[in-house]
Amino acid sequence: MKLATVFAAAAFAVLALGATAVVAQQDPIAARKALMKGNNDNARNVTGMIRGNAAFDAAIVNAAFDQWAETAKKLPGLFPDSSKTGGETRAMPKIWDNKKDFDDKATAFGKAAADNRAKAVESLDGLKAAIAVVGKTCDNCHEDYRAPRQ
Repeated sequence: MKLATVFAAAAFAVLALGATAVVAQQDPIAARKALMKGNNDNARNVTGMIRGNAAFDAAIVNAAFDQWAETAKKLPGLFPDSSKTGGETRAMPKIWDNKKDFDDKATAFGKAAADNRAKAVESLDGLKAAIAVVGKTCDNCHEDYRAPRQ
């Protein structure tokens, strides 16, 4: 019985990943907005800890770093030419004009998250130091490639 449960869970995971890939291919703007919402939600969680509004929780910090790593990996593939307009996107046209730089900035974000994860989950002081680095790589991309809210 346990083996059947394991196989069922594995099958569900494969189907869920496949469905996510299909949604990303069908609507890359919605997929990247979902990633950015996740980034923001996680940033809000860890910022709350840094500001003393929430207790330090290594599990929440680790989940944030998981999500940021996922974003860094997936984001470059979510900017096909067909997604330059529509969907109330804040993506600036220069993403497609300088795609290599954009992709490099996503990679730098992923590297910053990977390089600073261990420090961030150790303690509040470690989180504060890590977020300064990770946040800067996030901002570097937004400064160049995200239009301000109107």
